[in-house]
Amino acid sequence: MLASKRILLGITGGIAAYKTTFLTRLLIKAGAEVRIVMTQSAGQFVSPLTLATLSKNEVLTDFIKEEEGSTNWNNHVELGLWADLMIIAPATANTLSKMASGTCDNLLLAVYLSAKCPVFFAPAMDLDMYRHPSTKSSIEKLQSFGNILIPAESGELASGLEGEGRMAEPETIVARIQEELSSRLPWRGKNVLITAGPTFEPIDPVRFIGNHSSGKMGFALAHEAAQRGAAVTLVTGPTSQETSHPGIQCLRVNTAQQMLDTALEHLEAADIVIGAAAVSDYRPATVADEKIKKSEDHLSLDLVKNPDIIHSLSKRRKPGQFFLGFALETEKEAEHARAKLSRKGLDAIVLNSLRDKGAGFGGDTNKISFIDKNSELTPFALKEKSEVARDILDEIDRRL
Repeated sequence: MLASKRILLGITGGIAAYKTTFLTRLLIKAGAEVRIVMTQSAGQFVSPLTLATLSKNEVLTDFIKEEEGSTNWNNHVELGLWADLMIIAPATANTLSKMASGTCDNLLLAVYLSAKCPVFFAPAMDLDMYRHPSTKSSIEKLQSFGNILIPAESGELASGLEGEGRMAEPETIVARIQEELSSRLPWRGKNVLITAGPTFEPIDPVRFIGNHSSGKMGFALAHEAAQRGAAVTLVTGPTSQETSHPGIQCLRVNTAQQMLDTALEHLEAADIVIGAAAVSDYRPATVADEKIKKSEDHLSLDLVKNPDIIHSLSKRRKPGQFFLGFALETEKEAEHARAKLSRKGLDAIVLNSLRDKGAGFGGDTNKISFIDKNSELTPFALKEKSEVARDILDEIDRRL
């Protein structure tokens, strides 16, 4: 959830500020980029140097910074626009009141008022302060603005009293943020089945019929679908591509028949089926048990047709499932792609041409056109395959 997210951490002046060192470390470990804005009083509880070291970014406390005779401005508007989300922890009673009233007397509050992203806040104070009607009013007002409360926990407080008011533990804060982000993902609850890579059809124990597919496009689609919250089943032929995304179940096969059999096992649960694999059209009728020795000038192989995987899957479709295929063409590209779309019973097909520079097998880029069952063709420029995956899933989204 937090990988590559840009997070602003706002720290205010309370004893719980010491926990932000652990919070920063957890966010960095989760793959986020963290920038920190502190109030002046927060620096009395936790060292800006420690936080700068952990976040690998300068910690900001003032609008103006002067160094070596020059004066620079910490632009609160740019900070607010930069962030994917903001966390204010600890959020003291003083800061909660200022946030609720719109008071803007320090850099952190200016950044908060400029933020266009979701804002999480984790209150921390003594139990009577937390129970006070003014504090409750501030919290309710902030929630009415759309800010997301991470409630204080019960336990021993700095005053020595026991009760509600402890800032949520860093692990709890990270879990709550991940839960909230997950609930906002557009494909949450969807199951996506993707085939990727080549298939290798054995001739003998050491030789095979295959192609140059790297699997990069299929893996990019799987990653993008998982980033949107989908549970992805990725059935891939032999490829060096790897994924560690927790939302992707990667199942490795070799032959077309293995790919079809594995995909069929997961077809019923799928909402979206994407056939991005470059399946070998033919396989040897028989596979030699031993390595075929070189003896003649010519070797003849008897080949039989492999199953058409995406067509085989689409023939078993349930109502509501969306099927997308791929067509790699070298001539009459759009005509051939539209014919495949109709023949295979698909909802849409992605067309690319080997005649387009930067498209096709092996590379990091692709140039596609998206054609739906109404024959509407949407062309795209040459892009990185990760961007192409976003374009493809956006087009699917528009038609779901």
